[in-house]
Amino acid sequence: MGPHDTLVVAGRIGSGKTSLLYSIMNETEKMGGTHDVKGTIAYVEQEPFIFSGTVQENITFGLNFDQERFDSSVNAAQLRSDMKQFSHGAATIIGDRGINISGGQKARIALARAVYSDADIILLDDPLSAVDTHVAKGIFNDCVLGALKNKCVVLVTH
Repeated sequence: MGPHDTLVVAGRIGSGKTSLLYSIMNETEKMGGTHDVKGTIAYVEQEPFIFSGTVQENITFGLNFDQERFDSSVNAAQLRSDMKQFSHGAATIIGDRGINISGGQKARIALARAVYSDADIILLDDPLSAVDTHVAKGIFNDCVLGALKNKCVVLVTH
C-alpha cells in the first residue's frame, strides 16, 4: 500500500482486525517475516482516548493551531453540528473535568484528531460503529474518501 490507497478490512468480532492494526504499529511480537512502515501514523481506537481539556485541545493534540486545518478536520469528522451545540463551541471542556459526551462524539473527535495530525498513514479501528448510518455515510464520504484521499488509510470494521 502507498499514499492514496484505502484498504477496508471486514471480519467478525475476534477475527484479528485490531491485531492487524497493532502489527502495523509494531505493537505485537513478530513470530516471523518482516514488514516496513514508512511515514507517520495516526491511530483511531475502537474506544477513543479523550483527555480533560477543550474540544480544540483534544483535536489538535499538542500541535500548533491552524484554523483552516481545524475547520476542515471538524467538517470531515461530521462534528460541525456538535460544535454548535457545545456551550462554548471548540472551547468547551470535555473529559473528567468537563461535560459528558457520547461515544459517537468521542469517536468523531478522535477521527478529527487523526485528520488534523496530517499523518501519512491513518489506521481506523471501526470508527463507524459508534455513529448512526447517516453520520457513518458522511464520515466515509467526507473523511475517508475526502479529507484522507491523499493518505494511506486502513479501515477495519465488522
